[in-house]
Amino acid sequence: MHTPVRWGILGTGRMAGAFATALRALPDAELRAAASRSPDAAARFAAAHGIHVGHAGYEALAGDPDIDVVYVATPHARHARDALLCLAAGKAVLLEKPFTINAGEAAAVIAAARGRGLFVMEAMWTRFVPAMVALRRLLAEAAIGTPQLLVAGGAYIPDAAPGHYLLERTLGGGVLLDAGVYLVSLASLIFGTAVDVHGTATLNDDGIDVQDAMALGYAAGGVANLYVSLRARQSPAATLLGSEGRITVHPPVFCPDRLTLARSGADEQVIEAPHTGSGYQYQAVEVMRCLREGRTESETMPLAESLAIMRTLDELRRRFGVRYPGEGT
Repeated sequence: MHTPVRWGILGTGRMAGAFATALRALPDAELRAAASRSPDAAARFAAAHGIHVGHAGYEALAGDPDIDVVYVATPHARHARDALLCLAAGKAVLLEKPFTINAGEAAAVIAAARGRGLFVMEAMWTRFVPAMVALRRLLAEAAIGTPQLLVAGGAYIPDAAPGHYLLERTLGGGVLLDAGVYLVSLASLIFGTAVDVHGTATLNDDGIDVQDAMALGYAAGGVANLYVSLRARQSPAATLLGSEGRITVHPPVFCPDRLTLARSGADEQVIEAPHTGSGYQYQAVEVMRCLREGRTESETMPLAESLAIMRTLDELRRRFGVRYPGEGT
């Protein structure tokens, strides 16, 4: 049995609650503190999840000497500043996706972590669930030859009241950073960094993208055709076509439990890869493994890739005409 890694959670929203529940199922993880800007919210969250301390204020959690690593689950627009706060206090950081709202912020977080020799990772939990581990194995084995075309997308109509982060520019809202990031990250896992980026979007009256279509090209010739929408309903799934077959990632693409492999001249093979619980715990296991091995980043979700993904998202937003406060023109 390993000495427990001591966790803190910065933020007390839905994602923070789901992650807290996942951590409690891990015997080598100890959730010691959570923080909110609201003292009442911090106390309620701590009580709901059996946490020792509910800090009123993010600075208090960052400075807590009983914390090894902080999961940052604040709104998108706060990711960079909250990660930098924790890194400055000497804490390792698991930073909720999207890593930041733009590549400049991402580069600043990465530089701060590297300058202090601290671990940081984007919380792209999809990378670590069993089905995606199986997908990476199939790609390594060239099970469908050379990957050529990824077609992926999903649509949902959120129950979002005015001021909800999805529709609020000051919070980094929009469907690209909330849902599209999963698809861009999946394409990055398969093909590498996009070298040709195109896209169009439907914007609402506040200049937030609510429906996106993306076409990404890659150096080796692969292409990704992606979509996300807040104005329709479609279970998120993906199909990868290769020179010798195809792989279907069954919905939901952000946390699948089944793949179908279809190779030329062979019967289709269903690969069952169920996850336990919500699936959020697998990324925590990776963080703790890296910390115990003295690593400052994960080879499965490396910092250079998170930065490259942010650059792709920046270029898509440029083409959409979506800018956030403080980004300039």
